[in-house]
Amino acid sequence: MPTSTAAPFLTLDFEHRGTTTIVKCHGRLVSGVNEGLYANVSKFIPESKRIILDLTDLSYMDSMGLGTLMRLYVSARAHGCSLELINIGKRIQDLLELTNIWSVFARVGEHGIKF
Repeated sequence: MPTSTAAPFLTLDFEHRGTTTIVKCHGRLVSGVNEGLYANVSKFIPESKRIILDLTDLSYMDSMGLGTLMRLYVSARAHGCSLELINIGKRIQDLLELTNIWSVFARVGEHGIKF
């Protein structure tokens, strides 16, 4: 059952498989829409063991988007939940590497999602 944020630059689709929540991000994760990502994803943290952010259709992320990923990571860890990234585009990967955050996130895109 897809759910979308009201923000004009970012839409989210959610898929639940047992205790795993997959969030497909579409558009741009930038200032002004970043709180929508946090609010929509963080509500699933207490009931999920894994949250996978599918970044296939994420075309751009600024520093506010990066900060939101870190907030979600910290919230997930505090609840015993893992936050993982999949299908990370070159531009987003470069940003994560440049800021030395690349190693923080589990990446499952190279091997597919295993449940």
